[in-house]
Amino acid sequence: MSRELTGITGHKFFLLFLFLLVYLLLYPAMGETGTRYHVFRIASIAVTLMSVYAVSFRRGLIFVAVILAGPALMAHAIVFRPKMVPAAVVSVVLSFAFDVFIIVILFRRVFAREKATAETLFGAVCIYLLTGFSFARLYAVIAIVQPHAFYLDPAIYSHAVPLGFDFIFFSFGSMTTAGASGIAGASPEIRSVSMLESILAVFYLAVIISRLMGAYRPNDSGSVESS
Repeated sequence: MSRELTGITGHKFFLLFLFLLVYLLLYPAMGETGTRYHVFRIASIAVTLMSVYAVSFRRGLIFVAVILAGPALMAHAIVFRPKMVPAAVVSVVLSFAFDVFIIVILFRRVFAREKATAETLFGAVCIYLLTGFSFARLYAVIAIVQPHAFYLDPAIYSHAVPLGFDFIFFSFGSMTTAGASGIAGASPEIRSVSMLESILAVFYLAVIISRLMGAYRPNDSGSVESS
């Protein structure tokens, strides 16, 4: 039993990756009312709790993560709705702070290891996915403050105001520099944030590649010397 628990706790990043991947795949099927809305709430809570668990390396980190997780649990169920009351903006900002906190801790943990393992690779992918979700929430907040911040092609979308998954689609489209078909940033703020996200995503991928090359370089040099 203890070995099984040790195996689970030793794969925190892998578990978080699975939660994020399932959340991303199931998000389009989630609704705003009824059973699908409750499924969305449960999935959001699960991802948030799994994020807290993934950074539970020290008591101080757990304490900060739990404090930020409270507003994050509320914001995950509010931020992607077409309408949001002004009082919820504070909760959304704290939720964004929670995402940034998790990303920073994961980044330091992943790149602190000298040897690249499967767990560190899953941690790197988790950082990428969390960054996409974080910018999606930022786009949603801007769209609430500026209702005409986005333009949706009426030939593709039946609604004029972007909904929850539209922000996620636009965010990951900006990260991959492929763009989101049918959605365009109509305000300078959205375009500026989109360019920043693209630059950060390209820079992050370059860092990951250099990290992997650096991890395997000592072995290669050792083999050359022995030959």
